[in-house]
Amino acid sequence: MKSIYGILIAGCVVIGLTACAKKQEPVVEPVVQETPVEEVAQVNTVNEDSLAALERDRLEAERLEAARRRLQEMMDRLMSEDVYFDFDRSELTAEAKELLGQVGAILNQEPRFTITVEGHTDARGTEDYNMTLGGLRSTKVKDFLSAYGIASERMETISYGKEKPKVDGNSESAYAQNRRANFRVNVK
Repeated sequence: MKSIYGILIAGCVVIGLTACAKKQEPVVEPVVQETPVEEVAQVNTVNEDSLAALERDRLEAERLEAARRRLQEMMDRLMSEDVYFDFDRSELTAEAKELLGQVGAILNQEPRFTITVEGHTDARGTEDYNMTLGGLRSTKVKDFLSAYGIASERMETISYGKEKPKVDGNSESAYAQNRRANFRVNVK
């Protein structure tokens, strides 16, 4: 009887252990759907098109920035140049004509530029006389540029007489720097 009880106990232990054992989940192989070659080609084309568009946009932005810098340099150069005149004169000197040739070349290169030619005088003379002389100086510059091929609609003149000196002082060197015409540039 002991052996029957022993067999029964051993059988219960085996059944208990088997029942408590973790059930193993069945292994399921993942289902891989194959993408047709045409769809893969379309995705690659879309990515290549997107990259090409981004590259075109980048190149266009670089081109526009280079053009903007070039325009700014041209404007700065024009605005930094002054045409100087002899005392009590509005005739252009040889040096002034050479400078105006360069100004004309810049204006021909960039048709979006319009300019205002500002005429100035030194502090000597009456206000009326200096306003008239400043006007004559700015008109002479405009006439030269018109003869150079710049449309007169792209230029206007103004006289400041002695109101806006470049250099303060009553010396001949100060006077010489104030007898001038200078440019203000606008972009259409």
